[in-house]
Amino acid sequence: MKKIRKGDSVVLLTGRDKGKQGTVTAVLDNKLVIEGVNIYKKSVKPNPAAGVTGGLIDKTMPVHISNVALVDGNGKPSRVGIKLVDGKKQRFLKTTGATLSA
Repeated sequence: MKKIRKGDSVVLLTGRDKGKQGTVTAVLDNKLVIEGVNIYKKSVKPNPAAGVTGGLIDKTMPVHISNVALVDGNGKPSRVGIKLVDGKKQRFLKTTGATLSA
């Protein structure tokens, strides 16, 4: 069971975007793509056959999963725990004890 999933609200703990919050849009192996965080400029070559114009575009790059934490109800970072509820695994926040949706 993954502790951080697509759609979760997270905060960055380290790096140049430390403290920024965003929503997870994609989960790769050990990396997350977070909306509005870790944005870099990328040069794109023009391709007239595909209708692509060249220039600089903003691209959201992945962040390692160890550098983020879930956001609790108070807006603070929280670690995630897993407990058994009625024989099923359930994620919960360590700071508040609130359970997360499946």
